[in-house]
Amino acid sequence: MKQKTLETWSPWILLVLSLLIWEGLCRAFNVSEFVFPSPWRIAEQTVEYRDVIAGHAWRTFWVTMVGFGIAIVVGVLLGFIIGSSRLAYAAVYPLMTAFNALPKAAFVPILVVWFGIGIGPAILTAFLISFFPIMVNIATGLATLEPELEDVLRVLGAKRWDVLIKVGLPRSMPYFYGSLKVAITLAFVGTTVSEMTASNEGIGYLLISAGSAMQMGLAFSGLVVVGAMAMIMYELFSAIEKHTTGWAHRSSQGE
Repeated sequence: MKQKTLETWSPWILLVLSLLIWEGLCRAFNVSEFVFPSPWRIAEQTVEYRDVIAGHAWRTFWVTMVGFGIAIVVGVLLGFIIGSSRLAYAAVYPLMTAFNALPKAAFVPILVVWFGIGIGPAILTAFLISFFPIMVNIATGLATLEPELEDVLRVLGAKRWDVLIKVGLPRSMPYFYGSLKVAITLAFVGTTVSEMTASNEGIGYLLISAGSAMQMGLAFSGLVVVGAMAMIMYELFSAIEKHTTGWAHRSSQGE
């Protein structure tokens, strides 16, 4: 029980220690807030500009969720197609890997030309940067289905479609939730990067504005808010995963 309690509180303990060390170093070396603000200064500006930050944060959040939702739909569909067919896997997977290697920030100017400044580029950037992990994990879960299990099911009269839907997809759920936890953090990165160059709202825009005004505490507040939103969504998916795919983690939960 003590070990489980320690594991639960360990991230918070590490966070508090890191903030104390950060604050101590800033005070000890008298670091200027225009160079590297202390946690206390960041907290002060977070409270001072809470309404402004909240407005920009809400814009970043819902835009990210829209792009992420599209990424889930497209990622699952492509993953199912690639994972269910060896030919599709051989043909599509290398091309998708090459596409994923392209820097998504380079797409932002192109998206601005196509859709103008606003939510369009931000949504599409969040989608482009986050659909690949979902697609890969779904495809991997389906493609690595044990041949012996598939042979047994076919002997029992199951068709290829039955194997994929009734066995392959449930087996892919741990992979799916793992990909969601990775993809949601990437989606926030994509939205923020797009907002920095192609928007007049959102945390990305706030970062640029605060940096131009030399309000580094406010800029760091924006970064903290983005990190907090990503962490909340990560924990949400972790909780859903534990309640829906507990069978895949029985051995680790019993330790």
